[in-house]
Order: sequence, then C-alpha cells, then structure tokens
Amino acid sequence: MSYKVTKVETASEKFQTFEDLEVYKIAREFRKAMYGVTRRLPDFEKYELASQIRRAAVSLTNNMAEGHGRFHYPDQTRFFLHSRGSLQELVGDLNVCVDEKYLSSDEVAKLKEQARGLLILINCYLRHLRNRCSIVRESDGEDPQLIDGLEDLPL
Repeated sequence: MSYKVTKVETASEKFQTFEDLEVYKIAREFRKAMYGVTRRLPDFEKYELASQIRRAAVSLTNNMAEGHGRFHYPDQTRFFLHSRGSLQELVGDLNVCVDEKYLSSDEVAKLKEQARGLLILINCYLRHLRNRCSIVRESDGEDPQLIDGLEDLPL
C-alpha cells in the first residue's frame, strides 16, 4: 500500500515547519547570545555553569522543535512549557553571571530584556495552542475517521 502526498494550497501559508515560527527564530537568536556568554566565562566554569547554560539554551529551542512536531495540541503545549522553563533557567544563570561579576550589570540587563520579550512570545504561542486545543475538543470531530486515519499513517 502506498500513499500519495499532495500539497494543499491555502490562502495564508504563514509557516510549515518550526523554523518558520517567529517564536523559534527569536529563541534561536537568544540561544546564540547565551552561547556567546559561555565563551566569556572563566575556565573553571567550563564544565559547570557554561555547560549548564548550553544545555538549557539548546533545550529552549529543541523543545519548540519537538513540540511543533507533535500531532496533539496538549503535547505541543507541554513541550513549549518546557521551553519556557528553560528560558527561566537561563535568566537564573544570568543572575549567577552578574553576582559573580562574570558579566556587567548592563550586559545582563540587555540579555534579560531579550529573554522577557521571548517569554512574551512563548506565552502568546501557548495561548494560541490552548485555544486550538479547546476548538478541537469543542468541534466534536466533524470527521473522526480522518483524524483516526492520520495516526495510522507510517512515518
């Protein structure tokens, strides 16, 4: 049995992959900025704070990517909540950087402002996902066979 995949043209094809999401693009820029921070930390922080920042920064964007790839809106929401948690972890790490005088207060303030803007975008996207989730639940599944059939398709 084979499946023919055809592209469905719509009036407004704003995005098709996670890379097209504005929230992901902004998160990616923030991840790059945080990687820049790790390169400026003292050598003795290489395996501690720097490693922690890199893991949280990658988690920020990877959870967005994985969540976007999930079929169900509640799954997508859960992964974006993880991204939001990683973002908050990075803000905490910035506090360590300023407390230990690894970065200036002005630099940290700019990065925190960038994080605040990203947090707003993540929250907006979460609101969008939650609204989509409630629409799906309220619709009573106009074509439940179509939805059931999608889950059976080979990947």
